[in-house]
Formats: sequence, structure tokens, C-alpha cells
Amino acid sequence: MGVAGCGKSSLAATLAQAHQWPWIEGDAHHSPDNRSKMQQGIALTDADRAGWLGQLGQMLTQHEQAASQTPLILTCSALKRSYRDRLRAAAPALRFVFLDIAREEAQARVLARAPQHFFSASLVDSQFATLESPVGEAGVLCLDATLGLDHLHQQVFNWLEEERVLV
Repeated sequence: MGVAGCGKSSLAATLAQAHQWPWIEGDAHHSPDNRSKMQQGIALTDADRAGWLGQLGQMLTQHEQAASQTPLILTCSALKRSYRDRLRAAAPALRFVFLDIAREEAQARVLARAPQHFFSASLVDSQFATLESPVGEAGVLCLDATLGLDHLHQQVFNWLEEERVLV
């Protein structure tokens, strides 16, 4: 979880590939209206995100109900505590990796990927304005998003082992 440009998808791809864990790319499940708004530089509201969070929650619930022992990766900004709580309600064993990043670095990363991604770089400020830090919440690992992917991968894997998520 984290603001746009923090590296959620890059870290998820690394973890999924290394461990053969299933991965849900949250951005792939935004409605066409939400995608259009973000392309136009219009920040999403709680109401805009409600259906998206509901859909992601359903996918988490289905994975839990399948009683799979394989961790599932979900990339989702989860910027507000209420969004995280909604996802936790769907999957009580859910853990969050918060990729913490400075505004300037996030802006640079979003600008660099602009040709390939629907998210407008003009929305980075709104992401930071919306962000309610999860630091101090149970089941949250905070990492410096500027660390290398190999280092982040190892920290996440070690934490999941310590949390007894990996059995």
C-alpha cells in the first residue's frame, strides 16, 4: 500500500515471481469512470472508491474462503484507515506493507511512467493529502520505498515469516 509511484506493483511482481504467489493488481479493477477521472487529473472520492474497495474485498474473502495456504498479494493504495479497515473486514488475517516515499520521489516516478500508465502525475499531491499513515496499526510493516527491490523483497519475506503468515 501507499501513494502512486511508491513501487507497489514492482514489489508485488517481484514477490509473486519469486514465490509463485497469486497477485491481484488493484489498479486493474478500477471502473472505466474512475480510470477516466484519474487520466483527467480528477482525484477520486470515497464514493468513487467504494465499489472498487468492495470488489477487492470480495476477492480477498474468496481467497480466504478457499482456505489457501498460499499468500495472496493485493496492490492497493489503501490511503485511509477506513479503506484498510474495510479490507481487513473482508480478510481478517490481512497484512499491509506500507511503502513510504517522499512526495518529490513519488512525483518523479509517476512522471517517468506517464506514457504507460493511466494515472495523472497531477494527482500525486492529492494522494499525499488523502494519506492517513498506517504506522502504528497492527499488521503493518513500514518500509522505505527507495530501497532496492531485492532488499524490500527480503524484508517483506522475513516479516511474513515472523508474523507466521508463511507456514
